[in-house]
Amino acid sequence: MAKFPSVEWFEAIKDLVNGDDRLRKLGTCDAIMGVKVEDKAFEITFEAFDCAGVREISEADLGNTDFYLEASAEAWQEMLENISQSGGKPDRQLTLNTIDFLAPEGFAKSDDQSRKDSFYRYGQTFQMFFNASAEIKTEFAVPA
Repeated sequence: MAKFPSVEWFEAIKDLVNGDDRLRKLGTCDAIMGVKVEDKAFEITFEAFDCAGVREISEADLGNTDFYLEASAEAWQEMLENISQSGGKPDRQLTLNTIDFLAPEGFAKSDDQSRKDSFYRYGQTFQMFFNASAEIKTEFAVPA
């Protein structure tokens, strides 16, 4: 069982999506996505048809990503549990795009709008990345 958030959890998802031909059908994706959960930050690199790497970074390093997704541990848990309970497809209210649209300050963040556009350009790839979490057992650091 992988604990969220951790490098091990993101690596497990990386291994799943890299072995899934559905990701290839979406086309290439070249982006560096950050994920911020409370005081933890991660960098997930996508190159061509693969998730090329995952690493824990400092909060200051989030500025080096194209964009980062920031939410509370409880919000992440709600989204990921919904994905898991629905067999890999979140309810409309809990997709990455909807969360970004409904959050007053946004879910996807960046100091550079042109780099942030990769969130929208490759959104289905990022959604598929998180949807793959339905295939692993996840332990949450902070129970909801």
